Amino acid sequence: MKKWQEYGTTLIGIILLYIFLIVLMAVGLVNGYHQGVLVLIGINVIAATSLNLATGYLGQLALGHAGFMAIGAYTAALFMQMIKVINLPVDIALVAALIVGGLMAAFFGVIIGIPALRLRGDYLGIVTLGFGEIIKNAIFNLDFTGGARGYRGYLGSINLTKMYIIVAIVLTVLFLLIRSRHGRAMISIKEDEIAAEAVGVPTTFYKIFGFATSAFFAGIAGGTLAFYQKMIDPKKFTFMYSVEIFIIVVLGGMGSITGTVVAAVILGVLNEFLHVIDQWRLVIYSILLVIMMIFRPEGLMGSKEFSFVGLVKWLLKKMNKSSVGDDKDSASLEVK
Repeated sequence: MKKWQEYGTTLIGIILLYIFLIVLMAVGLVNGYHQGVLVLIGINVIAATSLNLATGYLGQLALGHAGFMAIGAYTAALFMQMIKVINLPVDIALVAALIVGGLMAAFFGVIIGIPALRLRGDYLGIVTLGFGEIIKNAIFNLDFTGGARGYRGYLGSINLTKMYIIVAIVLTVLFLLIRSRHGRAMISIKEDEIAAEAVGVPTTFYKIFGFATSAFFAGIAGGTLAFYQKMIDPKKFTFMYSVEIFIIVVLGGMGSITGTVVAAVILGVLNEFLHVIDQWRLVIYSILLVIMMIFRPEGLMGSKEFSFVGLVKWLLKKMNKSSVGDDKDSASLEVK
């Protein structure tokens, strides 16, 4: 019962946060431009948390995450173009397209993961980096993707409400996965792969499973980006975009989903102030990364997680302390 109480408290917190956003929009503190920034932040949250699953929890260095996002984006867009003749409701078609885009990215995650995950450390990073570049160059030279012109087909639409729901679902699934026995198996591989294999953990299976799951959510992030922008620019999915996602993971904390969310919000807001000096943006990100590695190498939150349940318990504890203090003051007045 306690577990369901925690889930209920978390659900109430998510709903209250959405109501807070609605109130801010109603009073004009969050205008259309701000909503667009929040949608882009949500896309980066999905992409970075999916990378954190592979890098922070599974312990596998991946530097080609933009490639999986590109696969998800083009697959979702092409699928939406194919099913428009069925006249499905737009939201149902959009959900189906995002899932298909994620599944296609997961398929490529398995294909690249089977040979690449035999490697470790920097070598794995180089292989995934090469995969991302192969995907980018393939997109530039294929006719059905539109080549360098990009893709402009029948696309769905993503607004702040839809983005909030998608982010909430993705984060919930990732939290439940990490807290399950499958998540603990992946964490054990990160801590000591030899020991994990010695106690019976099928390390090969979980490495491919974790990598494919990470690619699946990256594909969903790519699909939401395509549907929000209503076009796909192949120049977006470069190595530098993979680096930006990786920076979010490192700044937030490898092994912390909520830390990744906080870092994505901070860098998303900071990015709006730095768009006038676009070519220097990554330099500033790199300086922030160096400072973080010197003073807090574990990231903003390390391996800790924010919890609505923990927040409620902390508030109740503070209220109890204040009530006890008031009782003591009244008792001392009565004695006098």
